[in-house]
Amino acid sequence: MELERETGWKLHPIGGDTGQAYMGIKNEEKLFLKRNSSPFLAALSVEGVTPRLIWTKRIGNGDVLTAQEWCNGRTLKNHEMSSAKVAQLMNRIHYSSTLRRMLLRVGGRKLAPSDFLISLKLDLPLDLRQHPLIIEGLNRLENSSITIAENEMTVCHGDVNKKNWLQSETDTLYLVDWDSAILADPAYDIGMLFSNYIEENAWEKWLKDYGVDVSPMLLKRIHWYVLFVLIQQIKLFHHQTRYHLMNEKIVLLKEYLAK
Repeated sequence: MELERETGWKLHPIGGDTGQAYMGIKNEEKLFLKRNSSPFLAALSVEGVTPRLIWTKRIGNGDVLTAQEWCNGRTLKNHEMSSAKVAQLMNRIHYSSTLRRMLLRVGGRKLAPSDFLISLKLDLPLDLRQHPLIIEGLNRLENSSITIAENEMTVCHGDVNKKNWLQSETDTLYLVDWDSAILADPAYDIGMLFSNYIEENAWEKWLKDYGVDVSPMLLKRIHWYVLFVLIQQIKLFHHQTRYHLMNEKIVLLKEYLAK
């Protein structure tokens, strides 16, 4: 492999959505290597949100290769997503002025609720656009008066799937894979987490661990993003022709709209 010759590291591809990540081994040293990581990674490393960044190198084809310390550990299980450790790390990320400043410096996008809604309707397949539950869900999103000021937008990970939470052997929790990072309403990340892992009767406890006062407006924003995420995942699974998963989400959407 040309990349191995250029870097001097023996590369072992690691499964993932991008196919750009590797375990690199040289002289019994092991690193996590990735092509074209977000330039935001350096700030995340300094803040201890991700494993430590060791070096960054531009390779012959113009790609940027980053090396982070190899962290032996595991991803979280479904039931662990409701833990206080997850809530507290997410709060630290959302309300870090350093991370916000650095994401802005590297050109991080700002997304308001209206931007999310536009992206949701873009390329929505015809059969989904005509589905009664999708129509009802989109109408609810459009008719909700959800807004957030730009100065209240925080750093959001954008894909808080359990596979992106890494529990190290030393009991340190990291949030990895920041390619979807944006500046948005923190309720977006929370809504994604709640939609996939946390029952509504446990929301208040999680938010207490997160460290905020549970207000009607916060809950309204979270509900908006839970609904958004459900429809977004239905759309994604449709595009991926993963119809079994799509139908599971449609059932959840029906239950959610009936509340």
